[in-house]
Amino acid sequence: MNKIKVISLVFLVVIGATIFGCQAKAEDPYHKVSLDGSTSMEKLMNALREGVSEEYPSLQLEPQFTGSSSGIEAVLQHRADIGNSSRALKASEKKKGLVENIVAIDAIAVITSKDNPVNNLTHQQLIDIYKGKIRNWQEVGGNNQPIVVIGREAGSGTRVAFEELLKIEEQCQYANEYNETGPVMAKVGSISGAIGYVSLDVLDESVKALSIDNVEVNQESIQSGKYLLQRPFVMATYGPIEKQRKEVQDVFYYLQSPKGQKIIQSVGLMSPQ
Repeated sequence: MNKIKVISLVFLVVIGATIFGCQAKAEDPYHKVSLDGSTSMEKLMNALREGVSEEYPSLQLEPQFTGSSSGIEAVLQHRADIGNSSRALKASEKKKGLVENIVAIDAIAVITSKDNPVNNLTHQQLIDIYKGKIRNWQEVGGNNQPIVVIGREAGSGTRVAFEELLKIEEQCQYANEYNETGPVMAKVGSISGAIGYVSLDVLDESVKALSIDNVEVNQESIQSGKYLLQRPFVMATYGPIEKQRKEVQDVFYYLQSPKGQKIIQSVGLMSPQ
């Protein structure tokens, strides 16, 4: 009887150890890659997560979308493996050890409501609108209607890139500021006198994209460099890619592969030159 009890105990110990080992492996943080940052990169990250899971079944991406500056800070504090930024890294951020890994090129589309008769703005008119010098659409060939200036919150990568490209940092007079891309689209689409800016890859039929200096925003104008408002999508790491965990390296290897490049193109972005 004692022998049977001993055998049973050993069996239970083995089974328990096996189950515990499987759970530990399933919860092993080294099979996960955490990403944090730009809301403009959400579409790309969600597509990337699906592609990576097919190529590397044991690898799980865990993206969060809290804004570019927040994502960069998360990497600096070692709370995330990758910081997604829809703007170039600052020199001060690079000095702290961050590496700027440009994975795609995006354009910032300037949007207005579909019923707005204005289809084009010069870049100077756009500057004057956001600085509050032009306040009525009639001044740029539109209806006699006040311009409602919509933008992103301070710290947003889209806002930083937009203002830097137009050289109007800290000079904009916003009527409303939003923490995410979706509310910007919704607000501009619902107010006939509104103007805003969003990442090209999220553009849909609820709003109209304006040409800038008679150049439409599309892949051809971005590729040629004719469209003014374009910026990098960065996946920042603390130190170079080759110094990261294997799982993090696999994410970048996948992005550089033909399958990864197709994902970049499928969400309306372009591969960096």
